[in-house]
Amino acid sequence: MKYTTVISKDLASIITDYLILPMYEKDDQSMIISLDKALGGQINSLNKQGDFTGKHNSVLPLLNLNGVKAARILLVGLGAKKEFNHTKYKAAIATAMKAISQENIKQISFFAPECADTTISFSSLINSSIEMIGHAVYRFTEFKSTKPKPNSITEISFLVHKDTHAEALIAVKQGAALTLGMNLTKDLGNCAPNIMNPENLAKAAEILAKDHPKIKCEILDRGQMKKLGMGSLLAVAQGSEQKPKLIVLEFMNGKSKDKPIVLVGKGVTFDSGGISLKPGEGMDEMKYDMCGAASVLGVFKAIATMDLKANVVAIIPAVENMPSGSAARPGDIVTSMSGQTIEILNTDAEGRLILCDALTYAEKYSPKAVVDIATLTGAIIVALGNTCSGLFSNDQSLADILISCGQKTDDKVWQLPIFDDYQPLLDSNFADMANIGGRAGGSITAACFLSRFAKKYPWAHLDIAGTAWKSGKEKGATARPVSLLVEFITRYA
Repeated sequence: MKYTTVISKDLASIITDYLILPMYEKDDQSMIISLDKALGGQINSLNKQGDFTGKHNSVLPLLNLNGVKAARILLVGLGAKKEFNHTKYKAAIATAMKAISQENIKQISFFAPECADTTISFSSLINSSIEMIGHAVYRFTEFKSTKPKPNSITEISFLVHKDTHAEALIAVKQGAALTLGMNLTKDLGNCAPNIMNPENLAKAAEILAKDHPKIKCEILDRGQMKKLGMGSLLAVAQGSEQKPKLIVLEFMNGKSKDKPIVLVGKGVTFDSGGISLKPGEGMDEMKYDMCGAASVLGVFKAIATMDLKANVVAIIPAVENMPSGSAARPGDIVTSMSGQTIEILNTDAEGRLILCDALTYAEKYSPKAVVDIATLTGAIIVALGNTCSGLFSNDQSLADILISCGQKTDDKVWQLPIFDDYQPLLDSNFADMANIGGRAGGSITAACFLSRFAKKYPWAHLDIAGTAWKSGKEKGATARPVSLLVEFITRYA
């Protein structure tokens, strides 16, 4: 897909297969008024007749046009201008792309609307447009014996004013890079678990490093992890025939004196629950239990493509959680890399067992901040549904930045507490702690568990169990929270 910018004062002169025209209710934008004059007042007439009023998510194609160079125009409703926000804009663009998805068109031109909300920048609207276009044209067809016909769209242009052209050029470059990263995250998440096992996830990281020479990749095997004392991580892997891997990526593209941001991604390539076996219904979706890892690799793809001036490290513990005669049992006690002992009460609470050793490993980098990303608990879906990712942190300034980045990218998070009052729920009679704290506050006690291994640096935990993938007819990885994390690195670095 090719993304371009076009400086234009006159929408009527734009030559394109389809001009996408987002409009508010009672729209008074000068370029739209000028275009309507060229159309002989057609848009105004449609408004008066009630055929198109700009109501949010409404669309109306205009065909067989006279007075303009565009072959077709699609009117897209944004709703009331004073109620405009990122969520509504992205939904409108998604609706527009769906409306033209069956058209045999090669080029689309977008007009980015004026915005009453000064917190929403022009460049962020372009980024959002590219993101939603990326979602619309994405297909995962690797295992289809008959490949569906690819989308015909090859070029997307954004119509901009002369004074916003420089900003638009940067936004288009960043948006295109972000889409590449999100597509990688989706591909990894959607891949079948018999293919996307720990070894092949590690190979995907190596390919990423090969494609982007500024990324350095190191893969630690079972023996190396054993020498480091990662008994908690290895306990999760011991029931599977698939060998565990610890994937470490370094993108040191900032100033040499700057401490890196460390991203830790949960990489359980398939989670059966182990001896604490999950119900069979929906277990196929447990291939998505590595979406934290996939999102981290997607972030690295994006920031390397952007050539972002930042120092970032990725640590990805990759395992498969399976039941077998050698699997960890409820009641087993293991020793983590930190030296703290853990009583495993439930083998299906495995994500925290691999993350805790990765969080300890992160100490070697003396990080500026550590953010772990994990499909960690079903409890977070009960609490927040599929709209927000859960956020927990031991540093409020770090949490505030992540919240702000989520708002800007419309990749929302919601902060929950990790008060000391919750810590006793993890008490064990036989070890330093248990790996579960009971049914109440399940997401919180999981975060409290992780916090015990993240005391030496600012740390945040994103529980993406409700946002990393969709079920049902639209089943597939969402690539959340790649956009949030790229914005975070851009800002925090």
